[in-house]
Amino acid sequence: MKDISASVASYGVVPVVVLNDPAEARPLAKALMNGGLPVAEVTFRTDAAEESIRIISEEFPAMLVGAGTVLTTEQVDRAVAAGAKFIVCPGFDPEIVDYCIGKDIPIFPGCTTASEVAWGVKRGLKNLKFFPAEQCGGVATIKALCAAYVGVKFMPTGGIGPKNLETYLSCDKILCCGGSWMVKGDLIRAGKFDEIERLTKEAVEMAKSIRG
Repeated sequence: MKDISASVASYGVVPVVVLNDPAEARPLAKALMNGGLPVAEVTFRTDAAEESIRIISEEFPAMLVGAGTVLTTEQVDRAVAAGAKFIVCPGFDPEIVDYCIGKDIPIFPGCTTASEVAWGVKRGLKNLKFFPAEQCGGVATIKALCAAYVGVKFMPTGGIGPKNLETYLSCDKILCCGGSWMVKGDLIRAGKFDEIERLTKEAVEMAKSIRG
């Protein structure tokens, strides 16, 4: 978990990807790699997710690919078997969290309340997802939670983009930010992978300029 957390922290931004066709996985991964961001959270919201993760993990071994929007332990097994290196959940599901911890699978469960953070801390987790970030108070809420849980850092996702990325990444309680602005569904469906690469480069440069 420490290695995964250190990697995503070094990137600053984790693209949250929705793929409807496994054929989109290869050009998308290439665009992200060329853009300088070798990481992706592929959401398990579509039937294409499992095969897309398999393609990326097999053909782009230098890329850190995880599975997002994981809602069951069965999805955990499928994602890991396909090559996912980490699991992200929208909420804190004790069954999934304990299952992953028991199998030594890195997991970022979603937390927005002190009680949920406490559940994570009790299990030894120091890095948690914060979702939906903007709707739940953003950085102000994260700072308030971290005043009590000083050893915790968050991966906020939801409503984050170029306009507010600096607000988040400037906070020392932020591990990294999840976002989809550089991998929007309409760009993927239209095959505009050059544009995705350009937006990815911009995101990388912005993250570096904020964090130095």
